[in-house]
Amino acid sequence: MTDVLIAGAGPTGLTLACDLARRGIAVRVVEQRSAPHRESRAKGLRPGSLEVFEEFGVADAVAARGSARVVLRKYFDGRHINDTVTDGGVLVGQWQIEEVLRDRLAEYGVRVEYGSAIAGITQDPAGVRVELEGGAVISAGYLAGCDGGRSTTRRLLGIPFEGTGEEEPAMVLGDVKAPGLSREFWHQWFSSEGTGILLCPMPGTDTFQLQAAPETDERGALLPPSLESFQRLFERHARMPEIRLADPTWLSSWRVNVRMATRIREGRAFLAGDAAHVHPIAGGLGMNTGIQDAAALGRSLAAALTGPAGEEALDAYQAERLAVATELLADTARRYERVLAAVREPGRGTEAGLD
Repeated sequence: MTDVLIAGAGPTGLTLACDLARRGIAVRVVEQRSAPHRESRAKGLRPGSLEVFEEFGVADAVAARGSARVVLRKYFDGRHINDTVTDGGVLVGQWQIEEVLRDRLAEYGVRVEYGSAIAGITQDPAGVRVELEGGAVISAGYLAGCDGGRSTTRRLLGIPFEGTGEEEPAMVLGDVKAPGLSREFWHQWFSSEGTGILLCPMPGTDTFQLQAAPETDERGALLPPSLESFQRLFERHARMPEIRLADPTWLSSWRVNVRMATRIREGRAFLAGDAAHVHPIAGGLGMNTGIQDAAALGRSLAAALTGPAGEEALDAYQAERLAVATELLADTARRYERVLAAVREPGRGTEAGLD
């Protein structure tokens, strides 16, 4: 029987899988996606996350794919106003982090089982039985739900996800090429209208991650993300008509959600990462907090499986990480308000590391 079944193959699930596998614990990872993605998504690793990766020998590989020094170049109404250097972390795309973690996991003899969506969960004092879509059943000692903000694991466990959320998108995002735009800077254009657009060069690629407030039509309705809309937003803010955005490989929208699971343990099942908490993206704390969740859950599960700690170790995970999540939601809400204020008043500066 598998010791731990992990649902979700993002940074949280893969970190947990690597941590457990290096300890000799039998682990399986299921992912409802049919294949790995190549979307930048979250992109800032903090020192604490690199310390976790150091424990199973991938910190250098991750750092080599990214950049430890980022220069934020700020513009106002098309005019360059200042540059700010940030360091202390690593700018690297989420898909690149996942690729490194999958490679290390394969060295432990574990491969992600793609196209495997969870359909049912039952458990008793001896273990957990997870039914997949299609009828296959996996028996495990424990289940870890690392399957994102729309977590199927959380829903099947009946755990409330309390908080607030907005219906309309607050931001559009995408990965695009911008031939002719300098890749030495993370460009941040702001306008006297109180709007802005950001283009961040993703290391190891020829793309930029774009972030902007959504465009509206003549009736004031929000337009979905598209290359054409991105180009109009870029021209409006950057005032660089010679630059033509091209080849979008990821188009997405982001909505403000501040939510937390009321509990992150249900018997032998646990939640970690976005499955346990979602929040404003200011500060780039989401992926990093998920990695820290995974490290804490790995310690607790290893203690329960290999030592006498048992229930005490498992309860400790919930007590520790719920307290962290509570502060995280409050902190990121404050950061998000500062970001909004910075867009309205660019001279005040803005925070780097948006997730």
